Amino acid sequence: MPSAASSGFNVLRDTRPEDHTLPAFMVSTTRGFLPRQEPVVTLPVEFDALESVLSRMPIKTATGAPGLLAEFKLGETVLKELPDLSSAIEKYQSDLPLMNALYRDYSFLASAYLLEPCHERFVRGEPYGLGRQRLPSSIARPIARVAELAGFKPFMEYAGSYALFNYRLVEPSKGLEYSNLRLIRAFEHGLDPTSSEAGFVLVHVDMVKQSGELVEGAADAIEGCTAHDRAAFDSGLAKVVSAMKKVNKVMDGMWNKSKPNDYVSFRTFIFGITSQSMFPHGVVYEGVSDEPLSFRGESGANDSMIPLCDNLLQIPMPNTPLTEILKDFRSYRPGNHREFLEWVKDRSMSIKLREYAMEEETSTALYLQILNQVREFRWRHWCFTREYILKKTAHPTATGGSPIVTWLPNQLQAVLDHMVSIYEKNPDKPHIKATCEDIMQTAYHQQDNLRREVDKYCRERNVNKE
Repeated sequence: MPSAASSGFNVLRDTRPEDHTLPAFMVSTTRGFLPRQEPVVTLPVEFDALESVLSRMPIKTATGAPGLLAEFKLGETVLKELPDLSSAIEKYQSDLPLMNALYRDYSFLASAYLLEPCHERFVRGEPYGLGRQRLPSSIARPIARVAELAGFKPFMEYAGSYALFNYRLVEPSKGLEYSNLRLIRAFEHGLDPTSSEAGFVLVHVDMVKQSGELVEGAADAIEGCTAHDRAAFDSGLAKVVSAMKKVNKVMDGMWNKSKPNDYVSFRTFIFGITSQSMFPHGVVYEGVSDEPLSFRGESGANDSMIPLCDNLLQIPMPNTPLTEILKDFRSYRPGNHREFLEWVKDRSMSIKLREYAMEEETSTALYLQILNQVREFRWRHWCFTREYILKKTAHPTATGGSPIVTWLPNQLQAVLDHMVSIYEKNPDKPHIKATCEDIMQTAYHQQDNLRREVDKYCRERNVNKE
């Protein structure tokens, strides 16, 4: 398999979509962090019982009729109808994309089963209370096995289940056009492509569609720096800037495709176990572990695009408990993504990529422009958090178990501080001034705004900023 980065990591150009012996997720210059091939939609007949429960599960099913979650009957249906299909899993264990699809499907069912009581209370206008504290063996044993085979933890994750392996194409010939995307699984109204749940997930797919150029640019910049080829290095950085501009443009479309007033209703089902009041002692996976288990929930922090930029640019993060959570999220990604991000981090440090960028004015300006795109992404993410969550609910933790008020600002402030540090070391260089003065004015302004906003929400919620 040809590599885009001959100095160490096998970044695919040919994703070999027909090869079912490879993991579904492998980093490529063509599909970036999307799966190598379109996600598996139809399960083998041995899993008809699972398909039956899942098709009836959403609050609004594909037929438009109320589903099991609308009637609060999912739990009893699982216990009555769903057998342990572990033997069928073993029959297909060498088909890794299918294992990924089963991981997606069982993780949807696990989340819905555990959080159904919380949803019922939410509908009544009550606090979430406790979720179910035990996962029945008919879900626990299969999800543990398919998660092992597909390379995930046995709970819902962003890439492998909720978002990046949860879309289908209406017409294959039209490819990944947004209007051609539909959800495979949903909790609320997401099988309706105009719903806020569908918009929330599919905007993320649309963003990650841009990541092939991002991966290629990062790999090219590393190669250029390794070879001390300034033109190749700058070309790679320019590709990263271009890709991140496209990602941010798509991200801005979230406001129209997923409404802030709708988010908190389907959000109930994507909470994790770790640091959540619904699961104070973890969850017992029957037939898997007698001791309760705990996993972080689905979170956009599991995405690989911004961590790639963080690692490539060596953005310094503060030594805080919030940064430790950031590190913990690294384990909630496809294995090949984790390996690639770690390789980028190690390689960038060993070749002193940041120092190399600072040696020449054009490279420094490109470096600052990437930082600006990371700032823009994290600022948008903070704005979404403010409008979709902080103004709608008092629940103190995000779906992944991080503190809702302080966690995102921890990373955003680090990026802003780094931008200021780099810029103020180069105050009189004409090219940097000409290309970066406007973006730095925005950065200075956002530093002040962010501090004020975080102070405000911390006071209102009696939260310690540390």
